[in-house]
Amino acid sequence: MSGMGDKLKGKGNEVKGKVKQEYGEKTDDPDMAAEGKGDEMKGKTQQIKGKAKDKIDDVKDKVRD
Repeated sequence: MSGMGDKLKGKGNEVKGKVKQEYGEKTDDPDMAAEGKGDEMKGKTQQIKGKAKDKIDDVKDKVRD
């Protein structure tokens, strides 16, 4: 998967996690809130991975030139 794909997937997981957290807090469901926090962290990690892939691709492009 490309860096952009990882960043988009990560953003989706981050948003999904925030929604789950909010729902868990509003409905007094700590398990749902915790699951949402996990999804949010997963999303942030995916975005970091995507940014790293983009940087690696930039370096590869510079080396090829």
